[in-house]
Amino acid sequence: MLGVYDFCGHYEWTFEWLRQRGGDSLVRAYWDEAIHQDAQTHASELILKKGFKGMQEYWGHTLAEEAAEYFTTATDKVFRIDMHECPSKGFLIRNGLEQYRDYCDHCMGWTGPLLKRGKFVVDHQHNHRGQCWWEIRKETDMTSASAPGQLAGHEDVRLRPDWKPSGKPMDTYKRANDSDDKSSKADCSKPGS
Repeated sequence: MLGVYDFCGHYEWTFEWLRQRGGDSLVRAYWDEAIHQDAQTHASELILKKGFKGMQEYWGHTLAEEAAEYFTTATDKVFRIDMHECPSKGFLIRNGLEQYRDYCDHCMGWTGPLLKRGKFVVDHQHNHRGQCWWEIRKETDMTSASAPGQLAGHEDVRLRPDWKPSGKPMDTYKRANDSDDKSSKADCSKPGS
């Protein structure tokens, strides 16, 4: 059995192996079929049945189990995650493991289709250094992503002095459900930028 950290390296390697053999469409299919529709059926059950409460239950348990440094904010209209230190991406960075061009995309790759089934959309940014934020709303809620600090207060990852990546673009998703629905900009630290 692979340990969690060995798993992260193998997982990331698998994404690149699939891309080399079948292109981006094969990687996307893997994220949807193998993760969303198979490995994470428990997440689907919680989120599709309980909505925001299911998100709180799923990610609260999962992120604690993974020993992530994170903060969640939940209301009856939005579920927000501020990831201050992703243990998976952190492991890859610390060990110089970078096979696939954007390991972080797999999160949207499996959650996007799941959330679409539940009629949710995602605003999200990741800085390629194990830090990101997510705001999940009902697709009928046209509210824009919050300003830094508005929902999560001082726990908002965008308020960190090391939030902006140096030399790498910030990946931004607006009302998305697909890993390809992103823009990448060098200095995109605010929603709407």
